[in-house]
Amino acid sequence: MFLVVILIIALVIALLKNKPEQKNDQSFALLQQQVNLLKDQVSKDITSSSQLVDERLKSMIDSVNKQLTTVDKTLSDRMDKNNIIVNNVRENLGSLSQATERIREIGKDISSLQEILRSPKLRGSLGELFLSDLLSQILPSVNYSLQYKFKNGETVDAVVNIGERLISIDSKFPLENFIKLTELKTEEEKRSQKKKFVSDVKKHIDAIASKYIVSDEGTFDFALMYIPAENVYYETITKSDYSDDKPVSSYALEKKVVPVSPNSLYAYLQVIILGLNGLKIEKNAQVILEHLQRLKLDFERFKTDFDVLGKHITSAKSKYDDTDKRLNRFEDKLLQSGQPGQETEEQPLLIEK
Repeated sequence: MFLVVILIIALVIALLKNKPEQKNDQSFALLQQQVNLLKDQVSKDITSSSQLVDERLKSMIDSVNKQLTTVDKTLSDRMDKNNIIVNNVRENLGSLSQATERIREIGKDISSLQEILRSPKLRGSLGELFLSDLLSQILPSVNYSLQYKFKNGETVDAVVNIGERLISIDSKFPLENFIKLTELKTEEEKRSQKKKFVSDVKKHIDAIASKYIVSDEGTFDFALMYIPAENVYYETITKSDYSDDKPVSSYALEKKVVPVSPNSLYAYLQVIILGLNGLKIEKNAQVILEHLQRLKLDFERFKTDFDVLGKHITSAKSKYDDTDKRLNRFEDKLLQSGQPGQETEEQPLLIEK
C-alpha cells in the first residue's frame, strides 16, 4: 500500500512539471489536499495493518508457547516413564544376574552330585530312598515294610503286604553301562554297550527271581523291579536296534519279574490300594454277617420266650374268664339269698369249680 502511494505522488509531481507554470495555486492546493488525505489514509492503513500483525503474531506466539508447554510435559512424562523402565531393567538385570549365579552354583552342585553318584552303592541307596518316599506317599505304613528279611537270609528293599501275601520290590538297578551308553557317539560303540547293558539287566532279573520270589514265605509268584528313572525304564523295556537278543521286557515276564518306573509303580500301587480296600470290605462284610447271625439267634430265643409268654397269657386269660363267670354266678346267688321273703334252698357255700 505504501509503495502505491509513493508511485501516485511521483506521478503527480511529474504531471505538475509538465504543465505550464501559469497553473493556478488553487489546483495545487487541491492536489496538496488530496495528497494529505491519501497520506492520512495510508497512515491509518499502516496502523491497522500493524495492529493486525501484532495480534496475529501474539496469537501465534501464544499457540507456539502452548504447544511448547505440551511438548515439554509430554517429554517430561516420557522421560519419567523411561527412567522407570530403565530402573526396572536394572532391577531385572540384577535379579537375572543373581539367578544366573544361582544356576551356576546349582550346576556345580549337580556336577558334584554326579561325581558322588558314580558309586553304585550310593546310587542304590538313592533308589531305595525314592522307593521309600513313593510308598509312604501312597500306602499306609501298616501295608508295607522296608528292608524286609526273608528266612533264607535275603533282604529285599521293600515288600507290600496284601492280606496274607507279600509283593517284593527291588530298587538296586544296574546303571553303570547305561551311563556309559549315553556318553557314546558312534553306532558301533552304542551297539556294543547296549549288549552289555541288556546283559546286566537280565542278570539282575535272574537275581530278583531267585532271591525275592519265595512262595514258602507268603510272596506272590512275581516281584517288581523298580527302575528309578523314566528314561532308563524306557530304554530297558523297548526293543533296541543295538541289540539282537530277546527284549528285556519279554525276558522279565518269563522270569515273573515286572519292571516298573516311578509313574508305572504309582499305577500298580493304586491297583494294590483297590485290592486292600476290597479286603477291608470283605472283612467288614464278614463281621456284619457274624453280627447278623448273632441277631438271628437272639431273635429266635426271643421268639421262643415270646411264644411261651403268649401261651401263659392265653392260659391266664382262660382262667380269668372262667373265674369271672363263677364270680358272677356267686354274686347272683348272693343277691338272691339276701332278699326278704325269698325262700331259698340251702346252697353250698363253696364256689363251683
